[in-house]
Amino acid sequence: MSTSGPSPRKIKRVEEDPNGGAGSDDDDQQDGMDEATRQALSDIDECQKELDELNEKASKEILQVETKYNKLRKPYYDKRAAVIEKIPNFWVNAIVNHPQISMLVDEEEEDCLHFLKKLEVEEFENVENGFRVKFIFDENPFFDNGELIKEFQLGPNSELINELHTEPKSTSTIIKWKENMDLSKKQPQIIDARRKRGLEQKTFFSWFSTIRTRAADDIAEVIKDDLWPNPLQYYLTPDMEDGDDEALSEEGEEGVVVEEEEEVMDEEDDDAVGDDDDGVGNGEGEEEEDDDD
Repeated sequence: MSTSGPSPRKIKRVEEDPNGGAGSDDDDQQDGMDEATRQALSDIDECQKELDELNEKASKEILQVETKYNKLRKPYYDKRAAVIEKIPNFWVNAIVNHPQISMLVDEEEEDCLHFLKKLEVEEFENVENGFRVKFIFDENPFFDNGELIKEFQLGPNSELINELHTEPKSTSTIIKWKENMDLSKKQPQIIDARRKRGLEQKTFFSWFSTIRTRAADDIAEVIKDDLWPNPLQYYLTPDMEDGDDEALSEEGEEGVVVEEEEEVMDEEDDDAVGDDDDGVGNGEGEEEEDDDD
């Protein structure tokens, strides 16, 4: 819920009135507030400054803790990577199952990503300064590189970068495409086809090669903060969905059976009521039994 009132700057101008005091009655009429309200807002402003200072201190300590635990996580990431390499197409399946990253991947790019054997995210020693995403490939018919790296250098004060609406500096490995396999040359046709289908116009390799764009940073953040920490959840997504669909299907079939049974029971009840109203239902039943005897 928003409240109307002057900004802290206006409060300061009132407090610094050269005529002395907190302002005249004319000032009260001009800003629609009495002295008590202005003083309360000024006190809130001072509290907010103290909170900002505390939050800044907390941010620095959080960065120190994050740096510490990044080092502790490293052996577990290495152990996980060794196991993942035993599963064919693990990373490409995790990528195409991810709701955001999959929107970038074109069919031909997906074919290329089948040769992706390892994905790594490495944060700089000072995590505030940036990170890099490494894509490690088996030998493939698309390019000669064994490793593609996209690096984001956020600088010593990433908050300042955001406030100035400037972009973090990024660099990407130059892809050495093999003859007639350069997917980047097909980008205009791919983008046009995606536009007609109402899909996102950026593709995976155009994202990789793009430098200093907000969208590129967003995708990298998704990889770093969502896909990389737990890729297994996305690798298993189709199986989980199929299981849920089967469960829902079974529940639906049971629901139909129950409804049919209820309808039959309702019809029997209606017939019984009708017989009672006529007063002949029971009698006819008794005669039939006698006849059978």
